[in-house]
Amino acid sequence: MRERLPRLLLAIACLVGCGTAQASPPATDADTALGAAIRANDVGGARAALAQHADVNRRLAFGATPLGWAVDTQNAEMVSLLLERGATLDVADSDGVSPLGLACELGNAAIVTKILDAGAPLRTTRVDGVTPLAICARYGPVEAVAWMLAHGATPDALDARGQTPLMWAAAAGRREAVALLLKAGADANRVSKAGFSPLFFAIKSGDVAATDALLSAGARADYRGPEQTSPLQLAGYQKRYGVATLLVARGADLTERDREGKQPLHIAAAAGDLDLIKALLARGADPNGLTGQSRITWVTEANFGVPPPAVPPTPPLLLAAANGQAAAMTLLLAAGADPHFVAANGTTVVLAAARGGSAAALTLALRLAPDANVADAHGDTALHVLVGGGMQPELGAMLQLLAAHGARADIANRRGTTPTQMADGGLSEVKAVFHEHFPDRTGVKLADAGHRQKLPATAQN
Repeated sequence: MRERLPRLLLAIACLVGCGTAQASPPATDADTALGAAIRANDVGGARAALAQHADVNRRLAFGATPLGWAVDTQNAEMVSLLLERGATLDVADSDGVSPLGLACELGNAAIVTKILDAGAPLRTTRVDGVTPLAICARYGPVEAVAWMLAHGATPDALDARGQTPLMWAAAAGRREAVALLLKAGADANRVSKAGFSPLFFAIKSGDVAATDALLSAGARADYRGPEQTSPLQLAGYQKRYGVATLLVARGADLTERDREGKQPLHIAAAAGDLDLIKALLARGADPNGLTGQSRITWVTEANFGVPPPAVPPTPPLLLAAANGQAAAMTLLLAAGADPHFVAANGTTVVLAAARGGSAAALTLALRLAPDANVADAHGDTALHVLVGGGMQPELGAMLQLLAAHGARADIANRRGTTPTQMADGGLSEVKAVFHEHFPDRTGVKLADAGHRQKLPATAQN
């Protein structure tokens, strides 16, 4: 609801004559002066307008009231003045947003406290059914959450999406609010209309303490959300690796495959999260386990993409190499990862590392498998792969490594293209860096595809 400010400013701008939520008498000069004073944060001006009998509860454009405007401008002194002069707290704007709801969203503790102390109703909801408690649980001061719960706010009130205040708190990682709501009896396993539990909201927030509080309160770690997604898989999708480490320690399944056919160790290896890798290996994750068939059937619409290409069974080590994660590679090797594994498409650790953008990962890969000219099923060598990856920060260092290990720039792949031809036909920046490490020794300038000469058969072997 952060988009409300422009609308409220519009409401101020059309104090007279704009569409209003309900018919009002024409604004007096004092009413106009009050609106202008609130907009200008001029408490003295507002006091003078009220002394001239400005209507403190006048319904303005979009149903807003002067108190709503004062809350929106976050002027606590102005809020106090309007409350003292009789501003009512049970009037919501045309979206159903009450002064308390807006105060909770904007989060100023002093203003929220003033409105609560003035007796604001706790059960007024927005048009989408969201309560002030839910808004405060996500945005407002935790003391206000405690106050509302102590004064009768419903901890499990549902909004139009079937979400509870606990879900709102969990989505923002508000661990203190989560704890208060759980203590007040909020259901840790209620499911929203979209199929998400409070635990899923906490995982998405990335807050480990909020996630831990829900698990400790009995949140089901075996619940499956949309696409049969497990909590640990969701943590992987959202890159919430600290939460994933907690879930592993809590006994999550280490063998289950996600929508890409990856197990948790594959995800951790690609991300290079060392704590998660250590936790998974300590729990017995297989350092040589392979990716497999996804449980999810990808659904795509015409003209809106295609399912991802099939990936051959791949171990964590190759995924770490392909993502430039040298430290992760070292951990996996120490745990027994096979450095000589070759995927069905011919990818080796060196070919994988050539994609990773990391000189450190490529150095380690070449130490494990020193052949810099090994080719995959398409005839691409590490040099083809590296040049094909375009300009990147460590391109020069990686080219230097391959040159030092005897990489040849004249080997043609199955399409008949050599690394030199790729470099000369690609980005000028890549070409320049490439020829620093692989100078053209033939004297032939391959200016364009039409002038390229086919290499002798012996150079293609």
